Amino acid sequence: MTMEEVFKHTFKAMRKRLDEQRAEGRRLWQQRLGTASEFCRAVVSNGYLSEKQMQRAAQRYRLGASRDSGVIFWQIDECDLLRDGKIMHYRPDCHRDHDRKPTWASYLLRKSGRLPKDWNNDHCLFGLHLLAEEGRWKKEEVVAVMEAETTAVIMSEVKPDYLWMATGGKTELNVAKLRPLEDRRVILFPDTDEDGQTYRDWYDIAEAASGVFGHPVSVSSILEQHATPLQKAAKIDLADLFFPQPQV
Repeated sequence: MTMEEVFKHTFKAMRKRLDEQRAEGRRLWQQRLGTASEFCRAVVSNGYLSEKQMQRAAQRYRLGASRDSGVIFWQIDECDLLRDGKIMHYRPDCHRDHDRKPTWASYLLRKSGRLPKDWNNDHCLFGLHLLAEEGRWKKEEVVAVMEAETTAVIMSEVKPDYLWMATGGKTELNVAKLRPLEDRRVILFPDTDEDGQTYRDWYDIAEAASGVFGHPVSVSSILEQHATPLQKAAKIDLADLFFPQPQV
């Protein structure tokens, strides 16, 4: 067998494996697709989105519902490959139920034997799969990256001219996760806090990404400028600014 034939055979095998993983991932998220989760119901009942908007956002982000009504935030990359899914529970007021810790779908699926041991579950940005939807998103459109998946879902309907993604946590942002956005205009929207540390941390990452990409990655200071001291103490995010909670 010639070297060319070896490369051709190897490439064919790799492509087949990727196609199989893509098909298996699609089967997994399609089985759980819908708005039956506590989160989706709470978003509508608390007035963040209408039922129609929630259904549209759930389809856009391929939101799932676990058997015990948790929401599944699937992480699907720019090649439409399922990486993992974070299962979270929410209270009727649309705030996280901190008595129930998030669970990774890959852990449960491996435990039940439904995922192979070599499944690639390296985490990526939530919403990254939207880049794979040819013709829907132009490269000139702004990609907005924030911490919470919940906020990305809500803001996608509040400000649909941006492409909203989430890290899943303030310490989950790094240059590697931003790499698929290298040829896009990116704005980071960090949560606020009392001393502005999150903003500074994300600003440093934006500076590092700018050096790698060769063009600026911006960091929004909207929360630092407009959040009240009480809001900063509460560590609010962009959705909280658009939908302020009544003070008690």
